[in-house]
Amino acid sequence: MIRPELLELLRCPETHQRLRVAPGELLGRVNDRIKQKELRNRAGKILEQPLEGALIREDDTVVYPVRGNLPILLIDEAVPVQAG
Repeated sequence: MIRPELLELLRCPETHQRLRVAPGELLGRVNDRIKQKELRNRAGKILEQPLEGALIREDDTVVYPVRGNLPILLIDEAVPVQAG
């Protein structure tokens, strides 16, 4: 997905925390919530398309979508997630 040396450089645009590839289990839970039309991004838009991939912030509270192998690191595109 994203080369490790690039991932090491990427940071959350809001908090500057490190990002890592979201585990498949979390991505599955996020996509299940998207299918149920119950997940919004920070801009308030209901997500309609499942995420191909995601980067999760160090504090495990938001993910940034990855589309076409490109991380979308815009604060409005961040998707709040619940731990667990």
